[in-house]
Amino acid sequence: MSEQPAVDDGATARRPTAAKILFVGDVVGGAGRRALLRLLPELRERHDPTFVVVNGENIAGGLGITPKLAEELFAAGIDAITLGNHAYHRREIIPYIENEPRLLRPVNYVHTQPGRGTCIVESASGVRLGVVSASGNLFLRAGHPAFSEVDRAVRELGDVEHILVDFHAEATSEKVAMGWYLDGRVTAVVGTHTHVPTADARVLPGGTAYITDVGMTGARAGVIGVDRDKAITGFVTQMHTHLEPAAADPWLMAVLIESSQRLRADAILPLLIAAPA
Repeated sequence: MSEQPAVDDGATARRPTAAKILFVGDVVGGAGRRALLRLLPELRERHDPTFVVVNGENIAGGLGITPKLAEELFAAGIDAITLGNHAYHRREIIPYIENEPRLLRPVNYVHTQPGRGTCIVESASGVRLGVVSASGNLFLRAGHPAFSEVDRAVRELGDVEHILVDFHAEATSEKVAMGWYLDGRVTAVVGTHTHVPTADARVLPGGTAYITDVGMTGARAGVIGVDRDKAITGFVTQMHTHLEPAAADPWLMAVLIESSQRLRADAILPLLIAAPA
């Protein structure tokens, strides 16, 4: 694992390039966390992913992440955790995110905001994956434009074998545009944030795997992961309602990206799996 691009020592051409990347959509609350941890061994056995990356910005009671929960995911073998607009909801994460390079807040946040937006993780076989966390600008607050900052981040990752971009955005149009913008320059662009899986998973003409939203790992019996009665009450009364994560009918939602060439995907497979009771 390294924060900086590896120096080309002449071994780049000899490095293996084949990889499988398992990316898990927004983990929501305890139901999502338990579903992920219960299903991850089975997913490893069935698909043998080279890397596992998880969006964990809703794992702590539906909002944010704590150091304890991040450590639990890393202990389970998660290679990197991406965040989004709730990155700093839990104040105790701030000193932790400064010192844990595998926990990423959006790269287009301003430099005064703690943490970093990219990392490089390396497999046992020597394959290097650059991970980029980015936030949309439409309907979300991010200090810098996403497209120019992601462009810079991709260049600065250097000569890695694969790059995965988690684009945490509200607007479908912004996500689709990002996919086309990066096509041929990264291995995959995966959308997060809306918690509902989209039906447009595909490999774009330049070889970049794309999906507008992976979906969430959490309670499908709720309203995008939160208690449905409380959510409905808020819509009906038009009053602020304290929302809590739902628990019933937990599902894991993810994508598996397969690649045999550097920065090129062969396939992207959506995975929608009901967790054991």
